[in-house]
Amino acid sequence: MPPRNNGRIDFYPEYAAMKFLPDRFTLTLIATVLLASFLPARGEFVGWLNGLTIAAIALLFFMHGAKLSREAILAGSNNWRLHLWVMCSTFLVFPLLGVLFKWWSPINVSPELYSGFIYLCILPATVQSAIAFTSLAGGNVAAAVCSASASSLLGIFVSPLLVGLLMNVHGDTASLQQVGSIVLQLLVPFVAGHLSRPLIGNWIERNRKLIGKTDQTSILLVVYAAFSEAVTHGIWHQVGIGSLVFIVVFSLVLLTLVLLVNTYMARWLGFSKPDEITIVFCGSKKSLANGIPMANILFPAASVGMMVLPLMIFHQVQLMTCAVLAKRYQKQQQARQAILNAKAAEG
Repeated sequence: MPPRNNGRIDFYPEYAAMKFLPDRFTLTLIATVLLASFLPARGEFVGWLNGLTIAAIALLFFMHGAKLSREAILAGSNNWRLHLWVMCSTFLVFPLLGVLFKWWSPINVSPELYSGFIYLCILPATVQSAIAFTSLAGGNVAAAVCSASASSLLGIFVSPLLVGLLMNVHGDTASLQQVGSIVLQLLVPFVAGHLSRPLIGNWIERNRKLIGKTDQTSILLVVYAAFSEAVTHGIWHQVGIGSLVFIVVFSLVLLTLVLLVNTYMARWLGFSKPDEITIVFCGSKKSLANGIPMANILFPAASVGMMVLPLMIFHQVQLMTCAVLAKRYQKQQQARQAILNAKAAEG
């Protein structure tokens, strides 16, 4: 469970100061895309970069497994109704909205952007931000750890299946070689990291900031490789200002719909307020850390940049929106606790 200190989140320091501004990592992500746009990898450097990218993805998932606390998962694992709805929101509600939106296609933009939104919708939830927002808002943190971690692990299997089912991606993606690549690059390092936790767990806990930087560096490397390939195939001739505005607007619409669905379903199903908060934040997130490496495996190199562009923008939209929502929940919880304290004092 993330330790708390007077309302501050120390477990994930990058979320300690929730503000309605782009975080430092997002700004670095933008800078990486710009670097790839002006100085894409070419020639012999591409082969070296691809090898380094594969190693970075393996390291990323190894660290994810090593950070996963079995005790925290067991503490929240008995709330099966909550976990079931979070999985439904992540792997049913989100994909349904993505498919309906692509079918509707209200704006004339590149079909690959609509496919990018479907890919965004089938990804698992984040771990870090879902837990951090739940903690800040006063939700059930143990359940959040369990739900977000289970979603991340389940997504390694479910998301590729949904890619084949909803995006009509066939051929190499459906081959045993592709399935083997997913298991080898994502699941095997994840399991190895988790099994190594008894040996390196204490070091992991002492070096959370360093591990966070390693995660971010791995993602940035994959983004640079993906956008280098996309730039050489003319991504910025297909995506203009209008398309970027479209991505931002639809990200807001998509996130708003999912937040509303999760809020009202949590209340209709009779969950407590802490459980409602957990459902809202765990059921509305999509993982950049899982999505970018997975896209690097699932899609042809030339299309990865276009596929992950909606995800990158949605990532910032969800952080900014949920930061405001978490603060609102926090104030409500504090007001409710003040009322209870006052009644207890009167009694």
